[in-house]
Amino acid sequence: MNLTPRQIVAELDKYVIGQDAAKKAVAIALRNRWRRQNVDADMQREIMPNNIILIGPTGVGKTEIARRLARLAGAPFVKVEATKFTEVGYVGRDVEMMVRDLIETSVGIVRKEHLETVNHTAATIAEDRLVDILCPPPELRMSFDMASMNDSDDYNARRELTRSQLLSGEIEDTMVDIDVREDVMSGLNVFGPIGPDGMDMNFGEMLQNVLPKRTKRKSVTVSEARKILHQQEADKLVDMDKVTQEAIFRAENMGIIFIDEIDKVASRAGGTGSSADVSREGVQRDLLPIVEGSIVNTKYGSVSTNHVLFIASGAFHISKPSDLIPELQGRFPIRVELNSLTQEDFVRILTLPEHALIKQVQALLLADGIAIEFDKEAIDEIAAIAFRVNEEVANIGARRLHTILTTLLEDTLFDAPDHIKKRKVKLTRKNVIDKLKGIVEDKDLSKYML
Repeated sequence: MNLTPRQIVAELDKYVIGQDAAKKAVAIALRNRWRRQNVDADMQREIMPNNIILIGPTGVGKTEIARRLARLAGAPFVKVEATKFTEVGYVGRDVEMMVRDLIETSVGIVRKEHLETVNHTAATIAEDRLVDILCPPPELRMSFDMASMNDSDDYNARRELTRSQLLSGEIEDTMVDIDVREDVMSGLNVFGPIGPDGMDMNFGEMLQNVLPKRTKRKSVTVSEARKILHQQEADKLVDMDKVTQEAIFRAENMGIIFIDEIDKVASRAGGTGSSADVSREGVQRDLLPIVEGSIVNTKYGSVSTNHVLFIASGAFHISKPSDLIPELQGRFPIRVELNSLTQEDFVRILTLPEHALIKQVQALLLADGIAIEFDKEAIDEIAAIAFRVNEEVANIGARRLHTILTTLLEDTLFDAPDHIKKRKVKLTRKNVIDKLKGIVEDKDLSKYML
């Protein structure tokens, strides 16, 4: 998608409140990817992405900014937790799994696009197959007598009747027998979850490329059969070699890998060189080649990370970005600090985004036929309570609003299906205070709030 940085920020504003500096940084990074595609091929190889570190407390929008950015670009996106690489049993090659996950995501995106292009053709072929199943052709006769010709005319008439019944939906519940592929080797992995040399090769997948395809007879309704046959025909029409080539190109040139909680693998400020610090530094050194640019082997082929955009994030409460090893710091030249959310931000988060929390709650209750309305003072009070609890217990950002709203509406959500007469609910500031009074006045707020 060819959006200007200003347009990218405007799109992000629909989903993320505030954090203008972070939005500006990622918007420039995304536009630079488009710019790179429009320069000389030799120059393209030399232009490296400016990877970004987003610094700020939890719940302020770091992950959401990266995720929405990827959706805007239609780019393959994966999120990984840096802390997963410090778990017991971790081996260095596991860091390559993020690249394999990226190419899997890319293949999924491209394959879906290709399926859409063959959708109409696949539907037509599937319909013909279904007609053949419902109305099998008569046995061929080595004769051209009148009886044979009459049989042919009769068959064509029955076939057209069957097709019209299919189109009208008259026989959707009729049972038919169809052949479906049996993936007998699926999931067989003789190497364990990783495999030799970090290759996540599934033994079943390899054998399926060699062994003949097995099918089994299955009895399903016409409605189900149409979907199964449609999928089978679409799979035949899609050229997976082209899908793979395009997917690798997108992963290499448009892919975004979001590394969350990178501060957890930084050595502690003023650390004593403990074994934990050594372990954290080891993780950083394993991450370094991937971020610098390397070749990772996947079941789809080799994937280069030279031009993958890496966005890292962390709260950096105990450590700071300068505690990362210098080589890794150098690979994240753009650093942006995100602000803690204010009470006014909470009000805007509740009401302004395209899928704001208040709108979500209203949609959920509407499913039970309940129309709920929040007056302005009630929303202000919810924001005030969320801000206060964050200040006094632990700052978890906008996630606090989820716990506040759930507590506030617990009875309404529970009783909604039984409210046959009361179809409209209006929440006022007094309702909010009465419901949450005991919580906000209790000194041990932590036992009520996450």
